[in-house]
Amino acid sequence: MNKRDFLKNAAALSTFVLLPSGLWSCKKEKEKLTRLRTAHIGVGNMGAEDLKAISSHSKVDVTVLCDVDANNLAAAKKLHPNAKTYSDYRVMLKEMGDEIDAVVVSTPDHTHAPASMMAMEMDKPVYCQKPLTHYVSEARAMNKLAAEKGLVTQMGIQVHSFYDYKLATLLIQSGIIGKVHTVRAWSPKDWGYDGPEPTGSDPVPESLDWNLWLGTSAERPYKEGFYHPGNWRKLVDYGCGTLGDMGVHIFDTPYNALALQVPKTIKNECREPNGFGFPQKNVVTYEFPQTEFTTETLKWVWYDGPGAPKDHEDLILPGAENKTTTEDASGDSMEDKMSLDTKTAKEGTLPDQGAMFIGEKGRLLLPHFMQLPKKIVDGKYVDISAEIEAVGKANNMGEPIRNYNTEGPKHYHQFVDACLGTDETTAPFSYASRLTETILLGVIAGRFPNQVLHWDSENAKFAEEEANAYLEGDYRNF
Repeated sequence: MNKRDFLKNAAALSTFVLLPSGLWSCKKEKEKLTRLRTAHIGVGNMGAEDLKAISSHSKVDVTVLCDVDANNLAAAKKLHPNAKTYSDYRVMLKEMGDEIDAVVVSTPDHTHAPASMMAMEMDKPVYCQKPLTHYVSEARAMNKLAAEKGLVTQMGIQVHSFYDYKLATLLIQSGIIGKVHTVRAWSPKDWGYDGPEPTGSDPVPESLDWNLWLGTSAERPYKEGFYHPGNWRKLVDYGCGTLGDMGVHIFDTPYNALALQVPKTIKNECREPNGFGFPQKNVVTYEFPQTEFTTETLKWVWYDGPGAPKDHEDLILPGAENKTTTEDASGDSMEDKMSLDTKTAKEGTLPDQGAMFIGEKGRLLLPHFMQLPKKIVDGKYVDISAEIEAVGKANNMGEPIRNYNTEGPKHYHQFVDACLGTDETTAPFSYASRLTETILLGVIAGRFPNQVLHWDSENAKFAEEEANAYLEGDYRNF
């Protein structure tokens, strides 16, 4: 089943009359919201964090909870006893469409677009976790639909709203290192799997509706420890690897600061594809067209997996030997892998995750995250406190706050306030779709190791015809 047929069926299932977008705009203007009734699709793991952050807004009423795992649903229900519960988002939207104002999608990646598109077809604002979609075609479709309906949207990249990332954007755009010619970004996290596809099957846990978990993806037997609850990120049918996880967060600021669109070429240096898991180590090189803040072309190199990044002179820090050194993250637990946090690096050692801008007048190191950027010229750190003070005052940034518990919800609250008509989102689907497309092109390049792929953005296709097969996927009728 293709996406068009899926959406037709979903709309029929909802039995919801889809009015022209102009009529909806008039209705919304007449009935300006004073409180926001939210529906949450996916309430375990990151979904639980999204629920916590959204519900911390004083004007939110959590109305509906939906999850394919009854254990996740029960835990969320304890926190929100007045909310109704569902296991199937399609049924939830059908029955609760008139009682909800906005939808939060926090499912595995392969369900982001199906759930979000159905909600937007019903004229619901959507907050969707990153990466926005599993396929490039979905990202473009979500952007198009949101624009046509004039909906409030936000992608879940909460660090987008953090002080240090805003500061780095302003510094780069002020010309602190001149025009940028290269960006190098990295994460040693390992959301890849180089092993064989499992054989046989295991009993499906009583708490899990396996058919609904699979959703629009192809049917396959359940196997303990491979899919639910956390390892789906490693697998091509459900996730987008480390690039689609930490890459979205770490790409965000350089991508935004340099006002990038989508790349012209992409190459992924990795192992041969096995059709099941993503490579555990990737080096992805993009070439972007010139913008106001870059030289004629911009080279962007992404490193992930154990040992990332590779040694390079661009990454040698003051006080270091002539080699790239990062903190060892090889023993990270699942909790560590899912954490956004970074450890404070020792002198001369790169942060375990971050980005380096290389420009005409020096380099700017941006740790991930909640640490100030640092300028490096001729192998030495340069004091930029005056520049930080200047851009801070000019943009009313205030003092940095190093508290994730207070800073984390701001991105979510921005979405709520935008739905209530008092703010605007900074990561709407118009931006998030481009960033996601860029990420997904690198994921696709992993299907063609060491081969340069040429992307035609205007026509949404590769010059290499064989790569176009991975721009979209078939939707299973479930």
